[in-house]
Amino acid sequence: MAKDKVAKSDYGAKEIQVLEGLDPVRKRPGMYIGGTSTEGLHHLIWEVVNNSIDEAMAGHGNDILVQMMPNDIISVRDFGRGIPVEIHPQTKKSTLETVLTVLHAGGKFGGEGYKISGGLHGVGVSVVNALSAWTKVEVCREGKIWVQEYKKGIPQGDVKAVGKSDHTGTTITFQADPEIFPEIKYSWTKVLDYVRQQAYLTKGVKIVIEDRREAPTEKEEHKIRRHGFYFDGGIVSFVKFLNRGKIVKNEMPVYVEKTVDDVAVEISLQYTDGYKEHLYSFANNIFTPEGGMHVTGFKMALTRVLNDYAKKNNLIKEKDGGMTSEDLKEGLTAVVSVKLRNPQFEGQTKSKLGNAEVRGIVSSITAEGLVEFLEKHPTNAKSMIEKCLLTVRARIAARAAKDAVLRKGALEGMTLPGKLADCTTRNAELSELYIVEGDSAGGSAKQGRNRMFQAILPLRGKLVNVEKTSLDKVVKSDTLKPIIIALGCGIGETFDASKIRYGKIIIMADADVDGSHIRVLLLTFFYRYFEDLITNGHIYIAQPPLYRIQKGRDVRWVYTDEEKDVVVEEFRLKAVEKGAEKAADKKAAKAADKAAMLESGEITEEELEEAGGEVEKIAGVTIQRYKGLGEMNPQQLWDTTMDPEHRKMMKVEIEDAEEADRVFDVLMGSDVEPRRRFIQTHAKTVKNLDV
Repeated sequence: MAKDKVAKSDYGAKEIQVLEGLDPVRKRPGMYIGGTSTEGLHHLIWEVVNNSIDEAMAGHGNDILVQMMPNDIISVRDFGRGIPVEIHPQTKKSTLETVLTVLHAGGKFGGEGYKISGGLHGVGVSVVNALSAWTKVEVCREGKIWVQEYKKGIPQGDVKAVGKSDHTGTTITFQADPEIFPEIKYSWTKVLDYVRQQAYLTKGVKIVIEDRREAPTEKEEHKIRRHGFYFDGGIVSFVKFLNRGKIVKNEMPVYVEKTVDDVAVEISLQYTDGYKEHLYSFANNIFTPEGGMHVTGFKMALTRVLNDYAKKNNLIKEKDGGMTSEDLKEGLTAVVSVKLRNPQFEGQTKSKLGNAEVRGIVSSITAEGLVEFLEKHPTNAKSMIEKCLLTVRARIAARAAKDAVLRKGALEGMTLPGKLADCTTRNAELSELYIVEGDSAGGSAKQGRNRMFQAILPLRGKLVNVEKTSLDKVVKSDTLKPIIIALGCGIGETFDASKIRYGKIIIMADADVDGSHIRVLLLTFFYRYFEDLITNGHIYIAQPPLYRIQKGRDVRWVYTDEEKDVVVEEFRLKAVEKGAEKAADKKAAKAADKAAMLESGEITEEELEEAGGEVEKIAGVTIQRYKGLGEMNPQQLWDTTMDPEHRKMMKVEIEDAEEADRVFDVLMGSDVEPRRRFIQTHAKTVKNLDV
């Protein structure tokens, strides 16, 4: 038997790539800043700002200046101690260069440099340096100004003293690298919100932000946007800010502050008449959107203390049972902030706090402070408990209504709504549910769809504004109940996003005022009760065409007025060109006839001039404006709005949860005055108003 030949492998030591210095950051930026999208881009600013705030929390410098400069340049200045510049004993280089070019180098791993810090990993400023086209660092320290510059993380010279200074601090200026970030466009609103948030969390620190992108010189001061933030009230002011314009239950927010075992805990909470929870948690001023042990401890104490108080003061009836953690979420606005020496975050983006010891500390501090507040302020306490008990009763009513719906469906031999035209496939990733306005459009959609993967649910009846009603009424609604059942993922405490029956839920409404209103009502419904579906990219808005434009056999579907103008102009130019060709031929023929007539004496030159000229007419273009989906036949609806190869859809995303919540509250809430102000403010910017 012949021996098998072994193929020669090119895989050897030379194929093993060793990334040195900041190379790993440029190769895999997502590992350090979460990605290269707009979130990752702004994360560069957060890293530098957090370093300055760490200095402030350590008691060094109370002023921070953030500047957005022309050409997408960012500058952050603080008045802290300044990064050390002396030779580092390990790297044998300047400490400043070490901090800017070596991962996991910083004063936050031990010692007395920082007892509390948001920059746990020591990679923040070095990552910013690595992902920037250029970086410049100025340090005021020891009476001198020290400077070093970098390109893509590589030093362009040694640290040098360039002048004298009578103060201390660090200024870091950088320009994000277009080789790393596909789009470099900073959001003033996003940066403003972050800076405001940090000012709330750091009492007594003043943070100023300037937008100088439209003012390249100091003489153009009128073009500079500037905001300063300074809050003595800290997170209490933060809670009041979050609840601005809302009806609150306890006019005085709960505030608890205490330090135990080097863990500083600050908590503030207030209940509103809303149905959504707004809980913001922070560890060392770093926002932890996924919560962690500090949030777990807070919720444990909140549930225990409010139940004990309600029972002790006979505010809760036996038939209501106890209040669950879910019951206490509705209408709760809370800020939970902890500051500790050695935080254990999950990942560089620090989305969750994992320190187990924090849970017990936060729980005991919350319980102690909450008990004291409830005893001292019985009126506020009663309002809070009554709000929570309303939620309990609504939960019980909603469960009964939901069970009745399911029982009824089972008895009738079906669990899905009768109006639903379901699709064949059971693969949620492939299937789509169209929620269609009106029976007429629903009929066209049912006939025009691809039955394999497209399901149609026509809306019937008046939609409930969920912003003004409770869960039990939502579940009983004749319009919303079929949607809840069709989705299959439950609602309220039974909600489970993994059980969703359709990968895409598409809202398809008319392109008029009524259609816009229906879209807003449905978006409010999904945002308040199915926010995870939006976050996970399941919710879409169909874009039916506004116009059908035809000239001869050439038919175009257009979706905006601007697009309509372009197409009409295109048709017009073609008609002009074609008319010009015909006119030229006609002119030549007329010239020949004219010459023959003159030559034969049939007409004189004077008689020809008196006859005058002719006007050519350009052929017209047929423009049909669609205001209703029902005006389109099934084939047209498929071609324009439902065919995956040609349709246009908008994915619904939440860029700023806090701002989204505020807008929903203003536009759909019970208070009329904020809505009136919003309309007056934005009335002049409305385009294509349909009245």
